[in-house]
Amino acid sequence: MPTDPDPRAPTGASFEASISRLTEIVEQLERGDLPLEESLRLFEEGVKLSRTSQERLDRAQKKVEELLRVGDDGRAETAPFTTSDDG
Repeated sequence: MPTDPDPRAPTGASFEASISRLTEIVEQLERGDLPLEESLRLFEEGVKLSRTSQERLDRAQKKVEELLRVGDDGRAETAPFTTSDDG
């Protein structure tokens, strides 16, 4: 039976808010005093936040690499950066 997501979970939130929520989840799980169902729900939420955060970091790294690409003349040059959100 699926559980409702935690209302504190940042849906479409900033990277920082997602990491903050992930930290809260880890702290709660580390205490070890939660019922199994709650632990599983929090673990699932944490995995989703972790994956989304890693995807954001990967996109940011790609953007930085594109911005710092060196041209034939030895100077840094920029390149257009597109994401799947650009349509």
